[in-house]
Amino acid sequence: MVARRRKRAARDTEEGIPSPPGYSAIPIKFSEKQKASHYLYVREHRVREGTKSSWPQKRTLFVLNVPPYCTEECLACLLSPCGPVQSVELQGKPELTDSAKEPKSKFFHPKPVPGFQVAYVVFRKPNGVSAALALKGPLLVSTESRPVKSGIHKWISDYTDSVLDPEALRVEVDTFMEAYDRKMAEEEAKAKEEEGVPDGEGWVKVTRRGRRPVLPRTEAASLRVLEREKRKRARKELLNFYAWQHRETKMEHLAQLRKKFEEDKQRIELMRAQRKFRPY
Repeated sequence: MVARRRKRAARDTEEGIPSPPGYSAIPIKFSEKQKASHYLYVREHRVREGTKSSWPQKRTLFVLNVPPYCTEECLACLLSPCGPVQSVELQGKPELTDSAKEPKSKFFHPKPVPGFQVAYVVFRKPNGVSAALALKGPLLVSTESRPVKSGIHKWISDYTDSVLDPEALRVEVDTFMEAYDRKMAEEEAKAKEEEGVPDGEGWVKVTRRGRRPVLPRTEAASLRVLEREKRKRARKELLNFYAWQHRETKMEHLAQLRKKFEEDKQRIELMRAQRKFRPY
């Protein structure tokens, strides 16, 4: 295998194709009018022994340097002469761990990765990978029989695709929610069965079932909580600890005395006007 890789790298070097170690270079062009070639770097997808992978071994081709104008459909068409293609998936960076994949949706999909990407191409037969590694180009992405939209035509197409069908969207949302409710019901039933049952070592799993649900907090309740916190902080503050606090306390006390004095004067004047003032 190492000798085969060295032979392939030496062949690419002789042909003037820049290729990283362990990869084969496939030149592609957007159309016949393009003079310069763009290179895809491909190799067979492998993982370390004992590591799980979501991609089938010996049938998956790992592709680097995929340009933005090359979609999954375009990549499948470019590699179709090597053998029937089962699936193509574009990603922003290589997949390092085996993570569960969520089913794709034509309505809810992640934001496309700008710039160049990597791709995982799965063939139906293992000989498709070996044929792709020996593939020579340049391959054309956009042809008369298979045109690829670009520029303003691509923008118009993307905008048209962004307008959703409400009925189809409702059907997909309902289907997803039914599957989600069914999954949650199964998990709840499983947790209920395992509640209080010791495992092989005699440990009993403690769950949060049976706790009283928390009532939703209203605006009035939130204000009461904030007022309570404010009073709690006020109690923790040290009164008249600094000199400026002592001065401010004296000034506030004098201001309250003056205010009370003025209020008493007004009340006395009112009682005199009503002839109810009896000082003795």
